[in-house]
Amino acid sequence: MIFEVGRVCMKLAGRDANKYCAVTKVIDTSFVEIDGQTRRRKCNVSHLEPLDKVIKIKEGANNSEVAKALTEAGFETKEKSSKSSKNKKVQSKKETKSSESE
Repeated sequence: MIFEVGRVCMKLAGRDANKYCAVTKVIDTSFVEIDGQTRRRKCNVSHLEPLDKVIKIKEGANNSEVAKALTEAGFETKEKSSKSSKNKKVQSKKETKSSESE
């Protein structure tokens, strides 16, 4: 199968179109899990253009491992922040609003 763990692809459809990603998990013949410049998600293989490069990552690798491997392979990516940092931003906005109203 051409879609193997570590295969670098370009996303063809959706809001992540024209961004590079890597296969992190093969679900079945029609679907894979991807991560990289795109959001980590289940993706139909018909929405992906496989490239010649294969990076060395383990199955289910986290975002930082994928980003590091893609950067080493020459694809510009940045590590995504965790959900906990988003929650901290929301908390700080709430704290600011409550202190302004006092």
